[in-house]
Amino acid sequence: MHKTNAKSQAAEIIALQALAFLASDDDWLGRFMALSGINGEGLKARAGEPELLAAVLDHVLGDESLLFLFCEDANLPPETPQQARHSLAGGDVDL
Repeated sequence: MHKTNAKSQAAEIIALQALAFLASDDDWLGRFMALSGINGEGLKARAGEPELLAAVLDHVLGDESLLFLFCEDANLPPETPQQARHSLAGGDVDL
């Protein structure tokens, strides 16, 4: 993780959970990779970068059914990924 702020770290953890969630299904991961233009090597190399983590959250937030599946899987309220995305963008949101 790149930032030391506790809220930023929490946001990065949520984004990493979302990435792991996408990676648990070939179709979900393939769609993310196709839409983002990143390949497997790039994904592995950049997995901890805030920009990639923000893109993962944007992807999950852009598909309501995927968002709810992720939140159910991660046992998170549906607003948490949006708060995490805002925090990654430099906002000050309680997670």
